[in-house]
Amino acid sequence: MLYEINEKALKLESEGKKIVKLNIGDPDLPTPSEIIEAAYEAMKQGKTKYSSSYGEKKLREKLANVHGVSVDNVVITPGSKWGVFSTMYLLLKGGGNVVIPTPYWTAYELTAKTVGAETKLLKTELDSNWRIDLEALESLIDKETRMIILNNPNNPTSKVIDEKVLEGIVQIANDKGVTILSDEVYADISFVRTKSILEYGGNHIMVSGFSKMFTMTGWRIGYVIANRELIEKITKLNQITFTNVPVFIQEAALKALELHDELTSAIKEEYQERAKIACDILSKAKLEFSKPDAPFYVFPRRRGLDSERFALDLLDDGVAVAPGTAFGDYREHFRISLTVPREDLNTALNKICEALE
Repeated sequence: MLYEINEKALKLESEGKKIVKLNIGDPDLPTPSEIIEAAYEAMKQGKTKYSSSYGEKKLREKLANVHGVSVDNVVITPGSKWGVFSTMYLLLKGGGNVVIPTPYWTAYELTAKTVGAETKLLKTELDSNWRIDLEALESLIDKETRMIILNNPNNPTSKVIDEKVLEGIVQIANDKGVTILSDEVYADISFVRTKSILEYGGNHIMVSGFSKMFTMTGWRIGYVIANRELIEKITKLNQITFTNVPVFIQEAALKALELHDELTSAIKEEYQERAKIACDILSKAKLEFSKPDAPFYVFPRRRGLDSERFALDLLDDGVAVAPGTAFGDYREHFRISLTVPREDLNTALNKICEALE
């Protein structure tokens, strides 16, 4: 349904209709000029050749320093999506099962199916503020379970996992001998503190990237932090697939990290304002939702709503949203991406409210 919505939106645009796209998490803010200049300078210096499949050592050293690990625990990937895929491919290709709390980014389940692993979905609910039930989690784990996937902060709810709950998840995983793959791509621009899986030690895995925190979605650069054995395996997979992330992109990422606090502060501030706008307007329409802990999403509910039908009909009003069924069994929910300018966001949110009257 996500693709159907997007295709219809593109068709309407080609016919001259303005569509405010709240259906995809692609930030409208431009990539900071300092990052662009760093890439340009690197290209002028001839940094356009093949390079290490681990990633450039300077970038890996910087990331290792940021996360308090060894450089041998870091590998650079073409976006965090490849980090997720390569990790799941290497750890699940022999079978077994993976536990995934929902609502979720559907690529996790699709990747598991692609590599021949079974998925066990653990449903969370708005009524409990999307809290993961530890007893329910433990009951899903069996001798074939190899992995638990966490998305912290979560897409589509923008909620951060409570630290006590996260501690409980880690304890269960450690007791059962199960690896946690924690996708933390939104963590650095979270509005509240987000505790990383790396703070718990063990052989758990963290995946992140530069797309969201530095508005570099099209640059395709991310990274995995894991034990040395897995890093070596991912590197070998890199060698037989894409070889290396372009060096000039890695130079741009290094510049982004050097300016981390300055750049992420401005990005976070803008999305906090957009979240406030969304919460104010949606509250007046009596929609049920949790206040976002991070960019870029709100995941409201209207009881009795068929969000697939609603999303398709809403396109005729010039607004695209993602139906809740794209993220699990959430037909009464829909996802709003706050990735458009404030004026457009205001207009689109008011149209959504009018359509729900």
